[in-house]
Amino acid sequence: MKIGYYPGCTLKTKALNLEQAAIQSMAALGVEMVELDRWNCCGAVYSLADDDLIHILAPVRDLIRAKDQGYNKIVVLCSMCYNTLARANLLMRNDEVKRKTINDFLEEENDYAGEVEVVHLLNVLKDDIGWDKLQEAVVKPFTDVKLAPYYGCTLTRPTEISIDEGISHTIFKEFLEALGATVVEWDDAEVCCGSYEIISNPDTAKKTVSKIIRSAEKRYADALVLSCPLCEYNLGRRQTDMIKAEDDLKPLPTYYFTQLLAIALGLSPEVVRLELNTPEARAWLDENK
Repeated sequence: MKIGYYPGCTLKTKALNLEQAAIQSMAALGVEMVELDRWNCCGAVYSLADDDLIHILAPVRDLIRAKDQGYNKIVVLCSMCYNTLARANLLMRNDEVKRKTINDFLEEENDYAGEVEVVHLLNVLKDDIGWDKLQEAVVKPFTDVKLAPYYGCTLTRPTEISIDEGISHTIFKEFLEALGATVVEWDDAEVCCGSYEIISNPDTAKKTVSKIIRSAEKRYADALVLSCPLCEYNLGRRQTDMIKAEDDLKPLPTYYFTQLLAIALGLSPEVVRLELNTPEARAWLDENK
């Protein structure tokens, strides 16, 4: 099986451990992720202003690329890229006036009306692979490991593009259970990590990060599992700053969900790219896997 794949900018630089683990894991499961030709940055965030159509051009151009290359579905790994592409796609499907404006502006491109489906990799694992088949492929289960799935704010909001149905989201839980882990139920799984506030208002962002880490630790989580490079930066790489500021805060390892998938499937360490994780994350896996 082949599926079109949109990587996004960060997966080619700071989040190679998210991308490479995903590509090799899906290959092991019989799915070839084919990177789109001539993709561009999605814009990183979806504009909240109704009349700000200029920022919709970038994600729409990527969707046009996918359509032109013959794909009726593309998979995305980064939570923010998923949110941006899926919401732009929704606009192109549902808003005739804005669709015409955008297509007219992109006069050198083919017209687009939302023909391509945008899915997150967790959806592909659930719908195209299936949890039973995934569980059968696991050779190194995360037995006796308590993992806290972290959706953040872009995988389930707004509800129209949520990767999970209903109010109670379970897809991340089902994925981790298929890997053999015990899943922690905790209150802050969908709380924003602070996003770019870490740059513009770092003190506020640090308080948010500390609250999230404490929430997972109260439920005795061994690690956080996530899908967003910005969340990984705030919750993972900036943890050292939090711990220095708050003596009672303990290090909590963070991993991309694709890394744990690759480990569970028995793929080589070169695929997992743990050298790009924090020292605490590498040490915890050395002790527990």
